[in-house]
Amino acid sequence: MLRFDPFGDVDALTRGLLQSAGSSRTPRFMPMDLCKLDGHYLLTADLPGVDPGSVDVSVDNGVLTLSAQRSPRSEDGVQWLTNERPFGSYRRQLSLGDGVDAAGITARYDNGVLSVTIPIAERAKPRRVEIEHPDTQQSIEAAAG
Repeated sequence: MLRFDPFGDVDALTRGLLQSAGSSRTPRFMPMDLCKLDGHYLLTADLPGVDPGSVDVSVDNGVLTLSAQRSPRSEDGVQWLTNERPFGSYRRQLSLGDGVDAAGITARYDNGVLSVTIPIAERAKPRRVEIEHPDTQQSIEAAAG
């Protein structure tokens, strides 16, 4: 029986495009979550096994860049039975809007998770507009006609 899977070719093409040209063991992406809390955004990215000193967070011209490096193990005399963990560079970039305070961004790398706190700028926070009321009441007089 011959089966035709129209999505099989698309999946194979996508896998080929997403793989790095060098090695299939090169990291392909940095999974992350982004949420909005009270007065800030919180970005968390999974970077298990990366060298802590290689983690870098920078902001340039409204673009937040996250990068990290996982080095290959270089032990002499090791005979690998399986070696599937990728090594190489990770990099993600996000465009920041005008509503964030780029100077107040902080980052922490703990147990393989990078957490980046991005404060919302004061000018972008919602605020309540007060409505003015006159102190004296005005009366309307009707002219008798």
